[in-house]
Amino acid sequence: MSDGTPTRPAAFVFDLDGTLVDSVYQHVIAWQQALSEMRIGLAIWRIHRRIGMSGGLLVRAMMRETGVRLTPKEVDELQNAHHRHFEGWANAIRPLPGAAELLRTLTDCGVPWTIATSARRDDAAPLLDRLAVPPDVPTVTREKISRAKPDPDLFLAGAARLGIPARDCVVVGDSVWDLLAARRAEALGVGCCPEGTGDELGVRDAHGA
Repeated sequence: MSDGTPTRPAAFVFDLDGTLVDSVYQHVIAWQQALSEMRIGLAIWRIHRRIGMSGGLLVRAMMRETGVRLTPKEVDELQNAHHRHFEGWANAIRPLPGAAELLRTLTDCGVPWTIATSARRDDAAPLLDRLAVPPDVPTVTREKISRAKPDPDLFLAGAARLGIPARDCVVVGDSVWDLLAARRAEALGVGCCPEGTGDELGVRDAHGA
């Protein structure tokens, strides 16, 4: 039974793109530009619905949708092209309203938090700088795990960095892939709905994952 003492989450694990920084559309455009270089046509909305996966999983999903078959070398070239185009947008990306303030408030209140992102370290680093993430915050990027979302590894690694069981963490993300990964990590998943994404898209993707 509760003794009446207020409870609070033990820790927060945040996604980055689309959750703390306004970068989803830049990723979409960068992927479209990379695909165009390889003469692969794919509608923007089809790319958008896959944002939040790792680059490797996203490429495999796009191959299934287009029927295009790429060699491992071509997959690497496509991911590197996405990185190159995304770098060109980096200076235009800003934190979402209130995101940096939220992180500072959690720190001031003594609530542990970290960021776990499917992005590679070189893509994430400038965005973490814009959020003024302290260097001692144990962030996790794609290179640190073997399997990306919707597998739970990313959020399990974030919780482990904090030294707190995932079941005692709140995972905050903007995509169905975040919520699926949170559920598989046995964490509480909280979704924030990005502008331009409807509930129908999330429900369809959740059932199709």
